[in-house]
Amino acid sequence: MEIIGVTTGITINENESRLLEDFEKALDSNAHIRSILIGASETIPVHEGKLQLGTWQRIFLVELDGPGSRSVVVQVVG
Repeated sequence: MEIIGVTTGITINENESRLLEDFEKALDSNAHIRSILIGASETIPVHEGKLQLGTWQRIFLVELDGPGSRSVVVQVVG
């Protein structure tokens, strides 16, 4: 999974409100620097048609510089 856009990131983590608040506070820097730290792609195993994420894990598209038009590319290999 890859994002097209230099000030957007993608990450996997737990969907827990306090964690998300801490994550937002930790990203107090320029949008381009934040996108470098987060990254623009993730590799997620798929087994029998299902994403192999942990019980509480979710995929987050992180907008770092105001709302904008974004594209997400999903590539399945195998």
